[in-house]
Amino acid sequence: MDSTDVVFGDQAALAGHLLAILGPPGTDGSHDRSHLLRVFRNAVSIADQEPGCDRAVLTAAVILHDCVAVEKDSPLRSQASRLAAARARSVLAELGWDKAAIEQTAHAIEAHSFSAGIAPETREARILQDADRLDAIGAIGIARCFYVAGRMGSRLYNPVDPSASNRDLDDRNFALDHFGAKLFKIAGNFQTASGQALADARTRTMQDFVGALLGEIAGDRP
Repeated sequence: MDSTDVVFGDQAALAGHLLAILGPPGTDGSHDRSHLLRVFRNAVSIADQEPGCDRAVLTAAVILHDCVAVEKDSPLRSQASRLAAARARSVLAELGWDKAAIEQTAHAIEAHSFSAGIAPETREARILQDADRLDAIGAIGIARCFYVAGRMGSRLYNPVDPSASNRDLDDRNFALDHFGAKLFKIAGNFQTASGQALADARTRTMQDFVGALLGEIAGDRP
């Protein structure tokens, strides 16, 4: 039994086929194979509390939700989920999926994105949106925040006013600002009760981290 079987269980055959179609991951370590595995685990955890979820549609949506790579600072960023959905339609049509299942998967992919602004209308779309957003917060969210900031050439924090007490937040230039600008707000918009509970816990993890980091920057002593 390989790792795909372990993670994807009864959806392993579909997952393996789709992962093979995607081919090797790109250079973005925040949206690599490990991201897909984490989002799938999040999705399964939520789906277990959401009876009636189509697991094949959910699996395909998870694996294909980032199948078109668009960098955070790209002018095409707001179109990323639509581009991924278009590719997913093509991939699933070649696999012989019926139109209804293809469109259900495509909608989940389109609606998962922050920047697309598309409301999730199906159970699978709500689960994917929550599962993907969970991977942006908590301990893994902290790691991804600073990883992406490094890729974008940002600094860790503003040395004059790290907590942004007397200035506007600027997360394009300072990684720490991204918590106040976006990450702390994510938990306010979850679609499922189980996803919300996980989001609240992960937000507390981030709040504790930011508090500790600001303390160390200030030179606080125990």
